[in-house]
Amino acid sequence: MAAFVMQALGCDVAALNTVHFSNHTGYKQFKGTKASTEDILEIYNGLKQSYLTDFDMMLSGYAPSAEAVDAIGSIGRDLKLKASTKTGSFFWVLDPVMGDEGRLYVSDAVVPAYKALLRDADLILPNQFEAELLSGTTIDSLKTLGEAITKLHKTHRLPHIVVTSVRFDPSSPTISVVGSTMRADGSPRLFKVDVPAIDCFFSGTGDMFAALILVHLRNAIMETELVGKKAWVSPDDVEATDLPLAKAVEKVLTSMQAVLEKTKMARDKALEGMGGPLGTLEKEKDSVKRLHLRKTKAAEVQIVRNLADLREPHVIYRAKALNGGAESTERVEGDS
Repeated sequence: MAAFVMQALGCDVAALNTVHFSNHTGYKQFKGTKASTEDILEIYNGLKQSYLTDFDMMLSGYAPSAEAVDAIGSIGRDLKLKASTKTGSFFWVLDPVMGDEGRLYVSDAVVPAYKALLRDADLILPNQFEAELLSGTTIDSLKTLGEAITKLHKTHRLPHIVVTSVRFDPSSPTISVVGSTMRADGSPRLFKVDVPAIDCFFSGTGDMFAALILVHLRNAIMETELVGKKAWVSPDDVEATDLPLAKAVEKVLTSMQAVLEKTKMARDKALEGMGGPLGTLEKEKDSVKRLHLRKTKAAEVQIVRNLADLREPHVIYRAKALNGGAESTERVEGDS
């Protein structure tokens, strides 16, 4: 999903797949293979030998093992070293995919492997659970989330952090994204954007968010004088809600909300056709499994049909600064 989203928004993408699966894992069954460390490095070295590594950004996501994380880290460091003669010419977005809602879906060894990469990344995109793992901080409120982000800034000198899927009460009608760009002293500039929670399970939204944030952050930076600055960090006098990162998150969430709401409507319509007497497939002994597969397919994110929402987001969800307390998100009409 990430590669297509970036391409749809005008990026030239060299995709290095870490898995080759028949379908996403939300189906709870799949066929395929995981790329080995050797496979990952072999492909990268093939790009290098033909001088095809003149990238200005790198997005890294799911890695199937600690060794694969290490391999991705070596690629990121190599690209940063290559770009070191021209400040601000390369930016690494790291999505440390490890788990969600208190459950790891990678081996325990992946956690320290990701921690070892934090000092080299420019922006990380953990969800709430992954932010806990990386910071060693229990996150159960905006206060403790702010403490975790501050710790990551100061311990690893991480320039930018965006924590996704923030929700302290499962019954809350909203879900939040909290971000920050650090100041020179390592202190955070915290902002929060809330969107209505959608009662549907979608797979791939993390990849979609990562791809969109990469594109919209780069576009926001191009409108400033930060292009030649290290890690694209804004001066200390820039307020949290005026950060390019905050502006990018606003556009990302506006696009995603539009696409996911339309996907939910299409899913509900598809599921309506499943009403009435059970069909032959549903009468079989594995009817629960069949039903899950049909529901999962119905909820496939409809990106291709809604590209306009990705390319031309009219921002309706605005960032609010966090200064030790919660702020509700302001919704405005039709601003872009």
